[in-house]
Amino acid sequence: MARISIEAVGLLSAMLTGWFAPAAVAQSFDKATPSERLTIVVGYPPGAAYDVYARALSRHMGKHLAGSPTISVQNMPGAGSLAAANFLYNTAPKDGSVIGMFSRGVAVQPLFDPDGIRFDPLKFNWLGSPSTDVSFALAWHLSPIKTFQDMISRGMTMAASGPGADATVFPNVLNALLGTNIKIVTGYQGAADSLLAIERGEVDGTAGISWSTLASSRPEWLHSGKVSFLIQLATRGRDDLKDVPLVTSLAKTEVDRRVLELIFSRQTMAYPFAAPPGVPSARVAALRRAFNQTIADPAYIDEAKRLGMSVNLVTGQEIQEIIMQAFSAPPQIIQRARAAIATPR
Repeated sequence: MARISIEAVGLLSAMLTGWFAPAAVAQSFDKATPSERLTIVVGYPPGAAYDVYARALSRHMGKHLAGSPTISVQNMPGAGSLAAANFLYNTAPKDGSVIGMFSRGVAVQPLFDPDGIRFDPLKFNWLGSPSTDVSFALAWHLSPIKTFQDMISRGMTMAASGPGADATVFPNVLNALLGTNIKIVTGYQGAADSLLAIERGEVDGTAGISWSTLASSRPEWLHSGKVSFLIQLATRGRDDLKDVPLVTSLAKTEVDRRVLELIFSRQTMAYPFAAPPGVPSARVAALRRAFNQTIADPAYIDEAKRLGMSVNLVTGQEIQEIIMQAFSAPPQIIQRARAAIATPR
């Protein structure tokens, strides 16, 4: 299992927190000056879908905040974005001058695998997600894997980063609940490296890649036959891929179906943004309002279309409700999900 580099996170944490002078961070957005800056910490490297969404937001959100603060993006990859989540919760300034974006699965991961987690997802100030998403298990066209049944009968290798990443969690779930035979190869720094590994033939494919990621980074894969789509990983599939089975439809029991719904509910909050706990309520309200206005901004929507990004606002309140519902699931469902997600040792 991948581990967070304490030295690397500590160094970057010091760099980030050192950028904010007390006089600047004491201000609220309703009294902000144009020189105040807002930083978005992204738990993935440049080029990943999360990074693309964060940078698009950074180019438009400032004008919806009083004082039009400058917004920069800083990448903090590590352990499937747990490094960024831990930093935001424990180290980032609690004034709203730093917000974060990390794996959609991080919000519910404490239910399933607390290793490396130093945060309470219910205490984050969730700002929203610019879209929902559908992920897939897919295989490269040169691989012998062509269908979901091949994943069971032939077995396959899949690229992933760390323990909290979808590309690690989803293959574990498929192996445990649907009987697939997937070997996970970890250590890749996000989706960009994983896609290169697939093209180089280092692995057969992946099971955590989303439609938005492919649309922004490998649009030619979507309809060219470069990859075989094996299964849709969400609670609701895409209408244009009805011939690709939906994961919940393959559940063998009602309990397993509910487990799959719990695990894949994260797809609704596809690209979550959050502020740390302890940020003043007025500033959280200003950030949420600006976030919602940005996603409805015609200039943002135009850029999203150019980049192949989907636009379907999920509010911070909606994300909070999804997380609360997950944490209130019956113990039987949580225990079954926990066992399915756990990486075999």
